[in-house]
Amino acid sequence: MKNLLSINNKINIFNKVINVEGDKSLSIRWVLLASQASGKSKAYNLLMSEDVLAAINGVKKLGIVVNTKKNYCEIIGNGINGFKYKKNLTLDAKNSGTFGRLMLGLLIKSSKKIKMIGDKSLSKRDFSRITIPLEKFGAKFYYKKKNKLPILILGSESTKGIRYIENKGSAQCKSSVMLAAINSFGTTFIKAKKSRNHSELLFKYLKIPIKVKKAKNYDFINIKAPKKIKAFNYKIPGDISSSAFFIVLTILTKSSKLLIKDVNINPSRIGVITILKKMGAKIFLKNKRNYRGEKISDISIQGSNNLKRINCPVKLNSKAIDEFLVIFLVAAKAKGTSYFKDLSELDQKESPRLKWGSKILNMMGIKTKLTKDSIKIYGQPNLKITKSIIIKNYLRDHRIFMMSTIAALTFGGNWKIHDKDSINTSFPSFLKIIKKIDNKFL
Repeated sequence: MKNLLSINNKINIFNKVINVEGDKSLSIRWVLLASQASGKSKAYNLLMSEDVLAAINGVKKLGIVVNTKKNYCEIIGNGINGFKYKKNLTLDAKNSGTFGRLMLGLLIKSSKKIKMIGDKSLSKRDFSRITIPLEKFGAKFYYKKKNKLPILILGSESTKGIRYIENKGSAQCKSSVMLAAINSFGTTFIKAKKSRNHSELLFKYLKIPIKVKKAKNYDFINIKAPKKIKAFNYKIPGDISSSAFFIVLTILTKSSKLLIKDVNINPSRIGVITILKKMGAKIFLKNKRNYRGEKISDISIQGSNNLKRINCPVKLNSKAIDEFLVIFLVAAKAKGTSYFKDLSELDQKESPRLKWGSKILNMMGIKTKLTKDSIKIYGQPNLKITKSIIIKNYLRDHRIFMMSTIAALTFGGNWKIHDKDSINTSFPSFLKIIKKIDNKFL
């Protein structure tokens, strides 16, 4: 079967240097902000995944010129609220919650109804967390099924700044309101539970009027609409979420070494590194530097023999929300029982990831104790899998596919993993990089 990955052998010991594709969060944000800038912006190392292509196709439908060259992507923006609104326009977010939610924030001045649709997985996700605050700006929403895609949005010419409390730790919701704020009169006040801060850093770099005050659990953000956004060039650093799979592959492969070049190590994103180091992983950040407000580094990893349990601090959850599936694999190899709690947000992703993470561990022979928002993982340092494992019907969640691939390569067994093309959502070169690490793979 063309769309089936079969793995029957563990990966060989390796010592390699790799690069991963551009950060998905930054890639989508660049597309959207470049569409609001005045003039020609360029991005280098833009992630050309299905999620980012959905964003590119979305702004093109709204009258923005996009030119994709061999080494860069060029967007010619028409300025703030420079979209061309047409009748019966439909934007397809595919699987991208980031694009779907953030784009709605940019559409609050749409003079015509615009339909936002998505794939089967995205259409099951709750959009009320963003439609409710956007209604306060003056936008109107129409549904077939309440709070779910497809959604029609009709904007307002007289949008005004709002007060908004984001208490789920969702960077998507916070960023959507921030994008709405640049199209609104007056000041928007946001109290946001800690989450990744790429939007704030980009706003500061672009000189969009923003003030951020950091408290223990929340950030307080004030935004005023800029008169214009200047066109800007951006070299997208490597994605830490993509890197996490290779970090764990190395940790779980005895005597191996890996260097991942030019990775975004934004402090709001590197919970995975903090958690794994607490578990005894050998991870080192080298050649640290700043770029456009973001922190970038090379990441050096060594195979680890003595991994230990963790009672994972809740404060790290938002900094590692996309990486918990592979963190669970490290817990499966660790000595003792690891505990992760307050993870209900995991089930708001492309699939119910908390349930699927537990299910895959159980298939491997790892005991777990699962609640609606927590998991205990009873580690087995000497686990070796010899049986057959089939992974399918997981809503084509790219991270489920990649987690299963890493498990197969490090724990052994005979694995058949369906929906190989799910990686095109976020990380099209995932299997090619594994083949570079071990050319006997596939």
